[in-house]
Amino acid sequence: MPNYLPEPSFRHDQASRTGILLINLGTPAAPTAAALRPYLKEFLSDRRVVEIPRALWWLILNGIILNIRPAKSAEKYATIWQPGGSPLKVHTEQMTRLLQTELANRNSYPLVVDYAMRYGQPSVASVLANMKAQGCDRLLIVPLYPQYAASSSATALDAVYRNLLQTRNMPDIRTVRHYHDHPSYIAALRQSVTDHWAEHGRPDVLLMSFHGTPRRSLDQGDPYHCECLKTGRLLAEALGLNASQYRIAFQSRFGRAEWLQPYTASVLAELGKQGTRRVDTLCPGFAADCLETLEEIAMEGKATFLAAGGGEFSYIPALNTRPAWVAALADITLEQLAGWLPTDWGAENESSRLTERQQRARDAGCPN
Repeated sequence: MPNYLPEPSFRHDQASRTGILLINLGTPAAPTAAALRPYLKEFLSDRRVVEIPRALWWLILNGIILNIRPAKSAEKYATIWQPGGSPLKVHTEQMTRLLQTELANRNSYPLVVDYAMRYGQPSVASVLANMKAQGCDRLLIVPLYPQYAASSSATALDAVYRNLLQTRNMPDIRTVRHYHDHPSYIAALRQSVTDHWAEHGRPDVLLMSFHGTPRRSLDQGDPYHCECLKTGRLLAEALGLNASQYRIAFQSRFGRAEWLQPYTASVLAELGKQGTRRVDTLCPGFAADCLETLEEIAMEGKATFLAAGGGEFSYIPALNTRPAWVAALADITLEQLAGWLPTDWGAENESSRLTERQQRARDAGCPN
């Protein structure tokens, strides 16, 4: 059995291309228990996501979780599912197309822009194979996580690196580690909030809810917690908020271990008990709306706040396909592509060079 994946046929008349691969978390194929089970198994089998001993976790995962959680998760997904599929997939597809257009408007050199899901489809391996077939010998990998965490950004990169371990003809590769404090990202968040306030008025408190991670990951050196706090601070400063006007919290706790605190549900209950007139909630760690934002925050979070005695709850959508966010994503990618994009590119010049290269190859007796 060969050690390497098959390479596409080499042609001297094929132009080299630079590819940009966006990677998001993933989604089940349908809001059903049957579709949730393989998706959850792939996700929860990732050693970066769950770090407890393998043998013990295998028993818990296969003996308990995968027999109970798929049906419960399917019910939640059904409440947010769209005609085109899960919101995360719909938004990521649209984001990719818009980024392709934005980059084309800023730079004449043709770039190949695509997306993959870390868990589910389209897989990282399948998209990388397609980009290689299009002649991409330079790749920029962009995990769509503003704040770096081993359980999100790193595992997305793991999927790329595992594929490269099987690649005979390796591409040049660059990666975006994080963009939690990038000025364009903060500006896009600020505009999203101010646009919401212009339409609905200002709240008493702006709650920024980030996805949680086990506290143990912070103690072992994961920078995620600090990067979330920095994003929150920079956004609050951009909005001109004082310390009493915003809160930062962490959602999506799983299991009995301690996770990053304060917990979003606890903060919402606390604000409700205080009789807070209105809370607006934003999830700056999610590039696209998904189950964790639309169901856990916009539905469950709202119910928690109101049940505790709060007044009005408003969810501010993720950046999704907002023009300011697409422009920010283009800023981030173009900065990382510095030195890779030719300044003198032109379609006629490229065609001429390829024709000359092909002729030289024939003269030298090279195939193709």
